[in-house]
Amino acid sequence: MGISFVETPEIQNLLDRVAGLDTQGGDPRLKAIIRDLIEACMTVIARYDISEDEVWNAVNFLQGAAGAGELGLLMPGVGLEHFIDLYLDAKDAQAGKLGGTPRTIEGPLYVEDAPIVESGACLTDDVDETDTLYMTGRIMGPDGEAVTEGLVHVWHADSQGFYSHFDPTREQTPFNNRRRLRIAADGTYAFYSKMPNGYSVPPGGASDTLMKALGRHGNRPAHVHFFIEAPGYRRLTTQINFGDDPFAADDFAFGTREGLLPVPNRQGDSAHIAFDFHLQRADDATDEVFSTRKRLVVDAVEPVKEPT
Repeated sequence: MGISFVETPEIQNLLDRVAGLDTQGGDPRLKAIIRDLIEACMTVIARYDISEDEVWNAVNFLQGAAGAGELGLLMPGVGLEHFIDLYLDAKDAQAGKLGGTPRTIEGPLYVEDAPIVESGACLTDDVDETDTLYMTGRIMGPDGEAVTEGLVHVWHADSQGFYSHFDPTREQTPFNNRRRLRIAADGTYAFYSKMPNGYSVPPGGASDTLMKALGRHGNRPAHVHFFIEAPGYRRLTTQINFGDDPFAADDFAFGTREGLLPVPNRQGDSAHIAFDFHLQRADDATDEVFSTRKRLVVDAVEPVKEPT
């Protein structure tokens, strides 16, 4: 595919948005520098066909050896995580691998080894004075067949926009709003939880500083993250953004994608989302596993504030 992919209108538009060229504020010189810098990173990825694992191995190294603590948040903020999704989409299309639920960014807030529960379980352990979200749907393969084995990993923030294990108040129960659901025998999944809220990057941090310098905001809409793994199918990393959130069309992390914007059906103190996931068939076992991105591993008894 080569570096011509970086020259496509979609990627050039992404670069303009990354650099804040569509906003009035920020430092014009810095905007130009950031645009060229991120374009150079994208060009290197395309020129050498750098894999998703290779990208995240580099991020893992920089976070560990160089102590770049917010690099996992800066990757979506500067559009590189979204670029990887678009690049993989283009490679899939070139190989004739079409269809399926769109992939989108994972973000830096997944925690490994969440409890495994049956479909229909509650994700929320803590008291949260907000509406209840009910989400249901089917897991299907490329021919419309029901996927009857596997796990749906689900994680989201609380009504304050905080994730368990990353909550600055340190008040959430470990694995609050985090579960791995067994796919039901009929290929369906279901869960309920307290409604998540959107959030902004940590005030005064590296991401916040850069966004302000570019004249950009650091806000994300309310959303729910998913990993889906099932024998014989390609793993899926995706998320839904709530289509009625004011930041759904202006996500600082570029996580919003067509087909991933359901609008909750709000009724009284509850909201309902019906959303089906369509998986692609795996070519081999490597398609079934998740990337080598470093993810947080914790003792379920003691929540921690920062990832390692």
